[in-house]
Amino acid sequence: MDLSRFPRVRLTQAPTPLEYLPRLSRLLDGPDIYIKRDDNTGLATGGNKTRKLEFLIGEALALGATRILTQGATQSNHVRQTIAAANRFGLPTTVLLEERVSGAHADYYANGNVLLDRILGAQIEYRPGGLDMNQELQALAAELREKGEKPYAIPGGGSNAVGALGYVVSAQEIVAQARERGLRFDHVVHATGSTGTQAGLVAGLQGLESGFPVLGISVRAPREKQEENVLRLARQTWDLLGLRGELPAESVVVNADYVGTGYGVPTPGMVEAVELLARQEGILLDPVYTGKGFAGLIDLIRKGHFVRGQKVLFVHTGGAAGLFAYRTTFVPA
Repeated sequence: MDLSRFPRVRLTQAPTPLEYLPRLSRLLDGPDIYIKRDDNTGLATGGNKTRKLEFLIGEALALGATRILTQGATQSNHVRQTIAAANRFGLPTTVLLEERVSGAHADYYANGNVLLDRILGAQIEYRPGGLDMNQELQALAAELREKGEKPYAIPGGGSNAVGALGYVVSAQEIVAQARERGLRFDHVVHATGSTGTQAGLVAGLQGLESGFPVLGISVRAPREKQEENVLRLARQTWDLLGLRGELPAESVVVNADYVGTGYGVPTPGMVEAVELLARQEGILLDPVYTGKGFAGLIDLIRKGHFVRGQKVLFVHTGGAAGLFAYRTTFVPA
């Protein structure tokens, strides 16, 4: 897979660490648990979107963009990293924040990622929940083009085929790090939302013939819908890479049992997962994505889906800044 033909900038402190979690593995008495530390990518507290933005900002610069546009939920990790990436290249940013979580604590609207968005200096516009946010983004882009600007619109999560190339790179890192350490992973697990991370991992690991199956723990959509969306983007990424044949549908697997009552709404499992990993290994998860993804991993170990003798890799996609928006979830007033 030759990625050198795609416009790209360098934003990620890579390769990110791949660490063994000995205390947690012993406590859960199941598989050996490893973690890929993409919370340590280095851009404005880090996270998975930094990898995607290397290719998205690269394309924006190649096209002569004068402004970056993107959208996400109020506490979007993607929005925070996009603003920071654009700042590195002197591009102003306009972001649309959707009120996807209603009735939240005041911290949700002013702390965490929202605070960082303001420090980073983006122009912020708000939208009510339930709109087609990518359509809102395109409407804004059209308005700015009429004013003479050349906007580059990045979809939510940076999740298109160009952005997913960032997780093809991550797949290459995982395979190389596993080979160096003599590891073979029985499963690669992560939180899946806007689909770009899972699509890139699946395309990359399949393209490399790694034999590492990927399980996405959904944080929003039902299983069938999420698998459909991931497969569509993974195949677009596969085609963009020019790989032969068709990506097999069975390579995309999603579990949606840990969403709870909705996107961004805390669950007891998420709280347990955040506190357990913090107290056993000193690693912070986030309350929206990795907390629910790791809660799924813990529960599946307890149910015997992952067992002793196996090796499981959890891809940590970042977002710990969001904890500050969920203060009362962890420390009730």
